[in-house]
Amino acid sequence: MFAAERRQLILEMVRANGAVSLRELARVVQTSEVTVRRDVRALEAEGLLDRRHGGAVLPGGFTRESGFPQKSHLATAEKTAIADLAAGFVEEGEAIVVGAGTTTQELARRLARVPGLTVVTNSLLVAQALAHANRVEVVMTGGTLRGSNYALVGSGAEQSLQGLRVSRAFLSGSGLTAERGLSTSNMLSASVDRALVQAAAEVVVLADHTKLGSDTMFQTVPTDVITRLVTDDPPAHDDRAATELQALADQGVQIAVAGAQGGSGNVAGGEPAPARQQRRDVPLPSPRRGQVQGTAPSLRSLGEQAPGSERARVADLRRR
Repeated sequence: MFAAERRQLILEMVRANGAVSLRELARVVQTSEVTVRRDVRALEAEGLLDRRHGGAVLPGGFTRESGFPQKSHLATAEKTAIADLAAGFVEEGEAIVVGAGTTTQELARRLARVPGLTVVTNSLLVAQALAHANRVEVVMTGGTLRGSNYALVGSGAEQSLQGLRVSRAFLSGSGLTAERGLSTSNMLSASVDRALVQAAAEVVVLADHTKLGSDTMFQTVPTDVITRLVTDDPPAHDDRAATELQALADQGVQIAVAGAQGGSGNVAGGEPAPARQQRRDVPLPSPRRGQVQGTAPSLRSLGEQAPGSERARVADLRRR
């Protein structure tokens, strides 16, 4: 395929979907991500699209929000791997809240077999995924239906969450940065997400690598409120994603990385692949003051070595 043909196809895909990852573009045009990145850069120079971290969007994509049909075709393998891993953090008998989004929908499909689980959600898609789960109780918020992402929003949704307390909140969004945390393009969705966060003792963000480093209009979860990030393994050449992950870890966010490649795909019936086989832990600084404990045993923290270092320092002072 000639460069002109590739770029025309890339442009058509972005126009049809609103946003497309470089990995997906490379797969469709059957070339490397390096070549696709060069094509995207050329199209951006012509003003035909905007580059975003790990992908391309229509011009003005900072304020634009793709609808569910477009989002559901983006980074599907990554979302599946993230959902598989995140499901491993949910325990039998827990009460949790799950926000709206295509990644949280994937998570819900894997929660259907967790006995004694109670799920509070404002997402029709999450509720639908759990509708036939005999051992899972689903509680829906009130509110006004927002058709673009099948979520209940507005004052009714927010008021129904008042007085609620659960162990964990699982949320997704449009962008994630160490500076601002999780953000979304819609004000009503952001407001409900903030209410979901207020109801939870621990906040788990589900975000694939294409969202790392992206910043959108409305902040939903500040970085210092995020307990854990579950993401996929960025491509080796994606320095920006790796830098953002390290910056998040430096601020005390626990990072769990799922392997999106190597056999991790959509599993029929919502049966999750073993989460432990997909987990790659990132060393972390010591927990922030006031942060909820309960980290999974396989997550390592540099802060665990602090007591020994302190004893050595005291012993040294005594010798002096």
